Amino acid sequence: MDPALKQKLGDAISEARGTEFHVSSARPQGGGCINEAWIVGDGENSYFVKLNTSDKLFMFEAESEALGEIGASLTIPVPRPVAHGTASKRSFLVLEALPMGSPKDGSWQAMGQKLAQLHRTTADRFGWHRDNVIGSTPQYNPWTERWADFFREQRLRPQLELARQKGDHYARADQLLDRVDSLLEGHRPAPSLLHGDLWSGNAGFLEDGSPVIYDPATYYGDRETDLAFSEFFGGFSPDFYRAYEEEWPLPPGYERRKILYNLYHVLNHANLFGGGYAGQAESMIRQLLT
Repeated sequence: MDPALKQKLGDAISEARGTEFHVSSARPQGGGCINEAWIVGDGENSYFVKLNTSDKLFMFEAESEALGEIGASLTIPVPRPVAHGTASKRSFLVLEALPMGSPKDGSWQAMGQKLAQLHRTTADRFGWHRDNVIGSTPQYNPWTERWADFFREQRLRPQLELARQKGDHYARADQLLDRVDSLLEGHRPAPSLLHGDLWSGNAGFLEDGSPVIYDPATYYGDRETDLAFSEFFGGFSPDFYRAYEEEWPLPPGYERRKILYNLYHVLNHANLFGGGYAGQAESMIRQLLT
């Protein structure tokens, strides 16, 4: 790690702590495809650091605010944001370094219960006070009265427009956008505080088995969107879903709606990574229009 960046990180952490902190060790961490990740320490205390180019500071500002808002709900634990800023042409986000472990008896149930409790934190409209990102794709969050309007105009349409700009074309995309109201007809969700990007790579457990979530793409929306994406890459433990249902049952029609909600993420993956995601999105569109 660049010495000037180490110095800036040390200064930022010192200011946040109110006591001196000098970075004496920096260990790279694997896993992420969007940001670099490091553990920095002074021999006694450690912090988790994300790095990207300086123009991506807005992503870290939004993530810091999201973690703060989820943390303030006093429901499911998240890493505490410590500092963010720029140095040496890099942007950074400093988080507390959590002692990660494995699930124990009751861990998955606790995660389901606590996620449902998070979702009971609600707003009077859909959206958020700022835009953020999903992966590295802009995610727009203007406050909107109707959920169907928000999901159509701020989730599906931007992804489909981005696909067009990249030269990809979904034959029945316009037809799908016209059908969003009917696909969500009669569904009246509360605007719940969401993680926004809830899959197995963004959730885990502490050494004592307590659940924790991280890397949010937060906004206020239909709680079913979190549940839907949690099922996408293999899903969570069945205990998680049973506990969530016991805490706050899902209304009828979820199995159909989750296809629509996960289409957003599949389109985003197609725009970010290409591969077979475009074909998968095309198949989901056909399924929704039958």
